[in-house]
Amino acid sequence: MAPYFIDTTLRDGEQAPGVVFSLPEKIRIAALLDAAGVPEIEIGTPAMGDTEVHDIRTIIDMGFGFKTLSWCRATKQDIRCAKLAGTNGVHISFPVSTILMKAMGKNTAWALRQMKELIEFSLPMFDYVTIGAQDASRAEMEFLKEFICTASAFGASRVRLADTVGILNPISTFELVGSIRRVEKDLSLEIHAHNDLGMATANTLAAFMAGADCLSTTINGLGERAGNAPMEEVAMALELSTGIKSSLRTEGFSELSDYVSYVSNRVLSDSKPVTGRLALSHESGIHTRCLIKDRNTYQLISAESIGRKEEKFLIGKHSGKSTILHYLTEANLPISDEACILLLNKVKECAEALKRAITKEELLDLYTALCLGKNQFQFI
Repeated sequence: MAPYFIDTTLRDGEQAPGVVFSLPEKIRIAALLDAAGVPEIEIGTPAMGDTEVHDIRTIIDMGFGFKTLSWCRATKQDIRCAKLAGTNGVHISFPVSTILMKAMGKNTAWALRQMKELIEFSLPMFDYVTIGAQDASRAEMEFLKEFICTASAFGASRVRLADTVGILNPISTFELVGSIRRVEKDLSLEIHAHNDLGMATANTLAAFMAGADCLSTTINGLGERAGNAPMEEVAMALELSTGIKSSLRTEGFSELSDYVSYVSNRVLSDSKPVTGRLALSHESGIHTRCLIKDRNTYQLISAESIGRKEEKFLIGKHSGKSTILHYLTEANLPISDEACILLLNKVKECAEALKRAITKEELLDLYTALCLGKNQFQFI
């Protein structure tokens, strides 16, 4: 079973505190998602108003290849707004945990009754209807199973299991999805993981391995609080950790990641998995000596597979002679073994003083300075 990705950057991603996308930015994100082969996007929340409906219709009218989905609360008015927006499908979200239902003044009887009514109301308007089990990770299991089976019986195409506060771990995720799969074998199940405890990617993989066929993600994991499962991380983890390749064109990940980071004004950690600035960088001398011979020795992800060029080795405190010789060879500069050790020591001193890696230009400056002291150092 190949994973089916549903990107919600334009909906849940924009719900991240302080994030606002302009229409041109939404169009650019949509175009990049389309180029990456994303089959479906949750495009927005039409009930937010006329501007949101206009933006959704504008993107739809551009003729991209993905299916579009509107997010709605469990009300007929929200669904009417989704119809105005013109999306292929509608997603209707229900609270299913005791804590959420109590806070919203609802109960299990209301959830089941309202779901039946709204599915019947929506089916004539859309190509498909999906149901959201909000806070499924804290719901009573017996009610959750009844809720999902009822959604299936009344014509829902898919049910979303939302780990709304990010409380799941990979083991509990696997058990949750597996338990549901045993009673509902044919309905499409979607996992929507939040990253409050740093496990959204792992939980999404665990859900897929347990039988959830649809994966809800955002670019860079953008989303409320600590965010969602990042599409680029989930896809690469599936491919490289489990051997399961998606239909996504992963070569577009770096451009997508950089652009969403820019327009959301959310600077990525340099060490962010897959698309962080230094995620494919190396400094350690032990590593670079092997990497020069074979990049696969200490690097799992090829730069080309995510639309990047291989990074130059960093020159710093942990560098070894192989890195120094690599750069000097590139510059056609000769050096003896003894002088290389002296130069390496100077590099380490410089990096410690600056508290950073040094540049290639700074390395060459150090080389030149040592060259000028020929009475002390012999370079050739």
